[in-house]
Amino acid sequence: MALSLGIGLEFSQRFVRQHNKPFIPIHHMEAHALTVRMLHPVAFPFLVLLVSGGHSLLAVARGVDDFLLLGQSLDVAPGDALDKVARRLSLTKHPQCSTLSGGQAIELLAKDGDRMKFPLTTPMGKSNDCCFSFSGLRNQITMIIIKKEAEEGIEEGTLLSCVNDIAAATQHTVATHLAKRTHRAILFCKANNLLPSNNPTLVVSGGVASNQYIRKALSLITEREGLGMLCPPAKFCTDNGVMIAWNGVERLREGIGILSPNVDVYYEPKAPLGVDMTEEVRAAGIKLPRVKLEIPS
Repeated sequence: MALSLGIGLEFSQRFVRQHNKPFIPIHHMEAHALTVRMLHPVAFPFLVLLVSGGHSLLAVARGVDDFLLLGQSLDVAPGDALDKVARRLSLTKHPQCSTLSGGQAIELLAKDGDRMKFPLTTPMGKSNDCCFSFSGLRNQITMIIIKKEAEEGIEEGTLLSCVNDIAAATQHTVATHLAKRTHRAILFCKANNLLPSNNPTLVVSGGVASNQYIRKALSLITEREGLGMLCPPAKFCTDNGVMIAWNGVERLREGIGILSPNVDVYYEPKAPLGVDMTEEVRAAGIKLPRVKLEIPS
């Protein structure tokens, strides 16, 4: 990643200097958050859930470069967890999944699975904040796989007969975790008047946002709390050049972060997004009402 960023940055700086054009640095997660404004007239402020293979965070977008960070992943991202479960299940050997990504394979197989066959513990059930954790869930699933391989007398790398059920349980638990943390973020925003009283909106973006089951889980929460929910089309959920270009348009319109071509710019791995409010959210200690997530596959 660092090498590709370095090459891209070097080319960009040469280009703007050669043609005497302004340089607009872009925050990757800011670009994900603002993509929806290219397609819908979404006014600030709005709540945004960004979930991908490398990131998981909840933030209030108050402006093009003005964010309040409510929670983020403490370890791995949901997309990474889904991909690793799919790899451990050897889903590339499944005839329906050979050309799919790990997350896509989990979503496809889960449609024909029974999640109740493998009840999993939703992460961070006793933490009253908006942060995420997926490493413990991944470990739970790995232990189940090892146990089932021993029961079926097969070695790692061979498809289990219950692979659909494991996929369904995995997807449901990821969806439940995301929905619960988002629910708390909504309640925190309401308590602190961080969203408009008329037509408040949750924007869901990032590669994992293309998962329809996860979208349904989140929609149950937004409908309950009176928010609208918007997701970019799947082709704009995953990393793409269009979202970066659109972020540049937004910044150019507002005159924010526009640099002269001769300014030296450096890329920053894992750059923080906005003002960190995670401790304030934790201190609020918001307990969630019981919500049964009945999600049709």
